[in-house]
Amino acid sequence: GELGHELVVQGRDVRADGRRRRHGAGVRVLTEHYRLAAGARHRENPDDRVTPTMAQMKQGFLDAVLKPAEEDDGAPDPTSLFERLRSSMLWKDTKATAWRFGVSLLLLLPAVFLGLHMGLFPYIGSTFLRFFLFFDKIVALSLLPILFIAFGIDELSKVMLIVIGVAPTIVLDTYNLTRGVPSEQVVKAFSLGAGDFDVAYRVVLKQIWPRVLNSIRLNLKAVMLFLFAGEMIASTDGLAYRIALLRRHMGMDTIIPYVLWVALLLFLVDLTMKSLNRWMHPWFREA
Repeated sequence: GELGHELVVQGRDVRADGRRRRHGAGVRVLTEHYRLAAGARHRENPDDRVTPTMAQMKQGFLDAVLKPAEEDDGAPDPTSLFERLRSSMLWKDTKATAWRFGVSLLLLLPAVFLGLHMGLFPYIGSTFLRFFLFFDKIVALSLLPILFIAFGIDELSKVMLIVIGVAPTIVLDTYNLTRGVPSEQVVKAFSLGAGDFDVAYRVVLKQIWPRVLNSIRLNLKAVMLFLFAGEMIASTDGLAYRIALLRRHMGMDTIIPYVLWVALLLFLVDLTMKSLNRWMHPWFREA
């Protein structure tokens, strides 16, 4: 019995190791192809700046982590490692982008409640549904000049671009999820004496909430896309602003690490939301 159990455990470990190797195979292949391509270009032209080597990108990333931005060169030099990290270019840009990203996600919550009420109460649905069906088809980036004129080039215009671009989708997703709740449950709740808000928040919202969180999670890339568009056009800090600034003198040794840093941050946010959703709702198993 013990021998059989040990063999089963070893088989599971072997399968888990195999899955991990397969998951990392794509990254390893891409990295190796890039390394070979960069090496070939640098043998032809040692001053090539389009495809920096791994060592150049490592140095560019370290400079971003430990050195201040060019516009902050006049500031006093930090003494400790912690102060160098806090005053670094990467921390400054990450903090600015993260603040805008977080505020935008919080402002998407009213879209969830509006979609819930639209799907549950016919008079609210008939008032707003056609508007959001039309508004969802407007290309949000086409509104960027209008937003800059109306709200200026400060933070509000960038946040509003994200909300306008993503909120209609969240409203319609929540509306469809609410409409998918069996009507028998709603009628039963009303027949047991529940009020409108009891049914909305204690019956319907509890059922659709994990799928709503999943919908927001799947729209994280769209949120970051609109945020990057706003930062690249009109901003004085942020990850996208820095990428646009480095593009002017082809600073690919820093641009590529910045792009990978953004992807890592977005992956961690996605993983956190997915793990939190499964922890709060163990029965939920959608991807």
